[in-house]
Amino acid sequence: MNPKRFSLLFFLLFCFFCFPSHARFITGRPSPTDLVSDGVSTIKNPSYLLLNPLVSAEESCEQTYGFLPCTTTVLGNLFLIIVYGYLMFLAATFLSNGSELLLEILGPGIVGGLFLPILGALPDAMLILVSGLSGTTETAQSQVSVGMGLLAGSTVMLITVIWGSCVVVGRCDLRDSVAVDGMNTKGFHLTETGVSTDIWTCYAASIMAISVIPFVIVQLPQALNSTSGRHLAVLIALIVSLLMLVSYCVYQVFQPWIQRRRLAYAKHKHVISGILRQLKKHALGKLLNDDGQPNTEIIKKLFQTIDENGDDRLSRSELKAFIIGIRFEEIDLDQDDAVSKVMADFDTSRDSHVQVEEFIEGISKWIKEARQTGGAYLEPNSGTFKFIDHFHQQTKREHDMLGPGEQSDEVVEGIENPGWVSFKAVLMLLLGTLIAAAFADPLVDAVDNFSDATSIPSFFISFIALPLATNSSEAVSAIIFASRKKQRTASLTFSELYGAVTMNNVLCLSVFLALVYVRGLTWDFSSEVLVILIVCIVMGAFASFRTTFPLWTCWIAYLLYPFSLALVYVLDYVFGWS
Repeated sequence: MNPKRFSLLFFLLFCFFCFPSHARFITGRPSPTDLVSDGVSTIKNPSYLLLNPLVSAEESCEQTYGFLPCTTTVLGNLFLIIVYGYLMFLAATFLSNGSELLLEILGPGIVGGLFLPILGALPDAMLILVSGLSGTTETAQSQVSVGMGLLAGSTVMLITVIWGSCVVVGRCDLRDSVAVDGMNTKGFHLTETGVSTDIWTCYAASIMAISVIPFVIVQLPQALNSTSGRHLAVLIALIVSLLMLVSYCVYQVFQPWIQRRRLAYAKHKHVISGILRQLKKHALGKLLNDDGQPNTEIIKKLFQTIDENGDDRLSRSELKAFIIGIRFEEIDLDQDDAVSKVMADFDTSRDSHVQVEEFIEGISKWIKEARQTGGAYLEPNSGTFKFIDHFHQQTKREHDMLGPGEQSDEVVEGIENPGWVSFKAVLMLLLGTLIAAAFADPLVDAVDNFSDATSIPSFFISFIALPLATNSSEAVSAIIFASRKKQRTASLTFSELYGAVTMNNVLCLSVFLALVYVRGLTWDFSSEVLVILIVCIVMGAFASFRTTFPLWTCWIAYLLYPFSLALVYVLDYVFGWS
């Protein structure tokens, strides 16, 4: 069946079942015998026929919005959780698809850096908001654990189960500790297969680890066994979380620009290393004097080699011919831009020519930079240093870690009928937002009722079940994208996972802290916060200092998920933290 028709049929059936129905026990009133009574015998001189009140099996439930169905039975609430969860999944799908359409039209920057992360976290934020917004303070205090369960469960699931699955489906053969795009000849080898990412993914993981700071702040009074400063700690954590949210959005807006600048600088360093290697080749092992200083005579000989017309100065055309002769095949080099950067380094007089003195000074500066970066390594039988080769290898590795810049794996075509596409994107965003806003509250009520019916803490229900609804679309998209088995797609996949967790830690936490502060609720989530801290710091630190992840690393991620559940249970129900 067509997915759209299935969704429509599902929605119509759900509306049909929204009509409330009740039943009553005919033995609801006490009777002196075991006989079934009509309820009249226990009333003396009734003026009218008295029937038992309409009640459920145990107690009555309150309908959300006055018309949505409710029940106190286990199976009934399980059905409602599945229905409302599917509607939240539809909301997340609409928001994701609408965001992608908007990104195609408007491009990155404000849209990609500001709107997309917020829209991606919107279903979670909605659920957290309604968990503590409705009802009395006592009701909000009991239901707010649903919001905390969703916050912790979403964070843990993204960087454990989904992270590990992306490593499994995206694995490629490892060669020199780097994954080879599209090649998987070693199956499920734990150490010789894996995925590689770029340096920007490491930065995203570091930001994710830093984003747990508000959790630490709000937890300080409990750690110090203080009861007087808890409300103030919530306020401070809320302010810090909002500041981090703004800072992260600003970083996301300017991140493409930063990436282009970093990539351009890496290419310039590649040009420097290529010229120095060319200089070393002409120097015949005598690039440095005995005292370790650059050999100016050798540098002058290179200058004379480049100076084709012999006018004792280098023009742009002569430098360009020299750079073209080096043949930088390892990178996509803009030769005109490379010449401009070399001229900017050498031409201190700004006369559009490089004099011999300027050339010697510029090359000497580059040699000192290479020695500081590459280190001094004695070459046997040559009387000089091989730091230039080391500098070249390090520069090439840095360029590879930065990724391919603006290149893409797909052919980008012009958007046909942008007006209709814009309307469709806005419509999908509005529909997703409305569905998330409308069905977040009944989903929270269904989870709370299911918890009462089964005596299972609502935290564990929301920890396991709700992230499946709000993050399913994101999880499936990440796994499919990782299955393309390329460094670029792997980098994008893991960056999006880290970004989603960061938004949970700043946006969703801000909503949660605002609820606790405004409604005067009690912050009593020590074990849940500890789980978030452990998972985010372990995975964040693990991914911040490496760009290649062998297949065995997925087991670390997988094991953290049951560990998190077990830790919360032990701390709350064995040691009595909550």
